[in-house]
Amino acid sequence: MLVLDDVWTAEVWAYIRNVFPTGCPRRIVFTSRNHEVSLLASTNCVLHLEPLEAYHSWVLFCREAFWNAEDKACPLDLQKLAQKFVSKCKGLPIAIACIGRLLSCKPPTPTDWGNVYRDLELQLSKDVIPDLDMILKVSLEDLPYDLKNCFLHCALLPEDYSIKRRKAMRHWIAAGFIREKENKTLEEVAEGYLTELVNRSLLQVAGRNGAGRLKCCRMHDVIRLLALNKAKEECFSKVYDGSRAFSVEAARRISIQSEKLDHLGQSGTTSLRALHVFERYINIDLLKPILTSSHLLSTLDLEGTCIKMLPNEVFNLFNLRYLGLRDTAIGILPEAIGRLQNLQVLDVVNSDLSYLPKNIAKLQKLRYLYADTVARAVQANLFGGVKVPNGIRNLTALQALQSVKASSEILCEVGALTELRTFAVSNVKTEHSANLSNAIIRMSHLVHLEIAVLGQKEVLHLEGLCLPPTLSWLALEGQLEKTSMPQVLSSWSHLNSLTRLHLSLSKIDEGSFSGLLMLRNLCSLALIDAFEGKKLHFCAGSFPKLRYLFVHNAPRLNQSEIEEGSMQCLALLVFRDCPELKLLPHGIEHLTGLEELRLEEASEELLNKLQQKGNPNECSEDLLKISRIRKVTVELTKKGISERIR
Repeated sequence: MLVLDDVWTAEVWAYIRNVFPTGCPRRIVFTSRNHEVSLLASTNCVLHLEPLEAYHSWVLFCREAFWNAEDKACPLDLQKLAQKFVSKCKGLPIAIACIGRLLSCKPPTPTDWGNVYRDLELQLSKDVIPDLDMILKVSLEDLPYDLKNCFLHCALLPEDYSIKRRKAMRHWIAAGFIREKENKTLEEVAEGYLTELVNRSLLQVAGRNGAGRLKCCRMHDVIRLLALNKAKEECFSKVYDGSRAFSVEAARRISIQSEKLDHLGQSGTTSLRALHVFERYINIDLLKPILTSSHLLSTLDLEGTCIKMLPNEVFNLFNLRYLGLRDTAIGILPEAIGRLQNLQVLDVVNSDLSYLPKNIAKLQKLRYLYADTVARAVQANLFGGVKVPNGIRNLTALQALQSVKASSEILCEVGALTELRTFAVSNVKTEHSANLSNAIIRMSHLVHLEIAVLGQKEVLHLEGLCLPPTLSWLALEGQLEKTSMPQVLSSWSHLNSLTRLHLSLSKIDEGSFSGLLMLRNLCSLALIDAFEGKKLHFCAGSFPKLRYLFVHNAPRLNQSEIEEGSMQCLALLVFRDCPELKLLPHGIEHLTGLEELRLEEASEELLNKLQQKGNPNECSEDLLKISRIRKVTVELTKKGISERIR
């Protein structure tokens, strides 16, 4: 069975149908809002979805409006009003969910609900809903001013675009939509806004990280159309798609979603605050007239474009707060960047940049500095840092510094950046260990820490390092000093917030591995070329919240044991490049929640067992152990084997 969801045009089937064999049973399902697509099927195979019936509409409404009530039941004093809301929605699920979530944010009283209903009535000329816009418009009008701006900002993104949590937060902060309140940081307020938009069904969750935290979301097509119309009405933003003449006059934000700039007017940009480009092959020179006249521009996001150098006009944008150059071919930033005195965000990740100019140290309002190179080591997956200039200690407002090349001088300077939440450093040498530890100890708010050594021979001496209890994500890519390793790993037992741990080249053995079992809130653990022992033992009660476990390149590993009661939340287990592993983990049947098992470049003997090429009795026993696992795949490149067993 193949399901193609939300197909826009009938041509889609013409493009792909030849790849499917003929003369075999198959089912292909299309969903679409376009009637023309339904004509691809014979008449008796077309299902026109009808609105929800009254009962199911009521159930959905109560589930959304009273989501935090144990019985999800509507109180008697609200039932009459609730029925009116459900009636207005006319069985449209997205309208029901949206209005239900809106009401869930209101006090459950007839007065407060009645006020919302009157707002809805004022926008309808009769007692029927001609389309969905009116229902959603009420939810939009109910948003507080700052939250409304954040929502409309999401409409600048292309349809079905993934809205990444951290990037959205940085954009909102740089745009001035977020203000500190109730002793919360700007980042905490921004994340609360994103959560509220999801709770109101104005954004949909598209992914969560291992700890269950929102990672990215999307805007429903219908809601996006409403947001675009509202943004245009209020001169908040416009989207340029290259299809017709386009005037930037009065628009405060422009989203360019076409590489053809022929129809883009070059005048009337004095009100422009933000310019977002979503086409890779853009001629940046054609944007120079806009950059020259846009003195109020605060955001310039060129992420993903193929530009190699910024026009000089950019460095005259005194009000610029956000400069996005991620995934570009930028190789040099000139000293003129020091003129951007209001810059808060500089993102040059995955570029050709190897060093930052000296004048970067003059940007004292800089809050986020992301810069690394595209070069990465194959085995250890090391990130490539950039050289930063002396004077980086002056950037005391920095929340994120990722990632810098280590030197004794720079490590002494970054110790002054006590407000850092994210810090990544590469090219660390053994001799840097003391300076590195002293710097990190002063970063008392640290949440995300990555350390990568210069080469496999370098050793990290971290026995004097006490990591802050706020740490949530830790990546150590380098050899740990052997004699102090048990002490170092045991010192992490107080890290109750640690949910993600990535270890590479660490040379952990059976004895030191037991020190990790105390990390009870860990959700993701990756051992990449890090384990040199023969046996991995997971005792009962260990890693109670772990969902993802990756063991890569453990050449001596020949046995693993999983006691009953360990890793009860594990969903994904991956063994890669473990040639001596000839048996399934003993006790794997205890992992009742395991959804996927991947054995990549494992021993040929183990793969043959799972492919039923060995002793029939052994095969049936092994297959029985993994019978509950929804997906099991095996891979052995040298033998050309890549197969899904289950």
